[in-house]
Amino acid sequence: MKNLANMMKQAQEMQSRMQEMQERLGQAEVSGQSGAGMVQVTMTGKGEVRRLKIDKALVDPAEVEVLEDLVVAAIADAKAKAEAMMSEEMGKLTGGLNLPAGLKLPF
Repeated sequence: MKNLANMMKQAQEMQSRMQEMQERLGQAEVSGQSGAGMVQVTMTGKGEVRRLKIDKALVDPAEVEVLEDLVVAAIADAKAKAEAMMSEEMGKLTGGLNLPAGLKLPF
């Protein structure tokens, strides 16, 4: 029973650290860009878009499709950075735990 009690304590500690990590990711920001920085997206570590900045030189009614593609690319760049940040934080949180590949936390 001592092992079970110890496992429960560790699980509670991990849950607490997981909540702290989620709060940090909600406050942290990453920026993605496309078009040599002419389109910039800032989002939280949780993937919530906070800001979108578009260089005025890109605003051409005849080139809307290009602008749309650049916005999508900037969002994808920021999302990749947010996911990398989350993976890094999860690695710190789980320490030496050997979790199965593809396991997504938090559940």
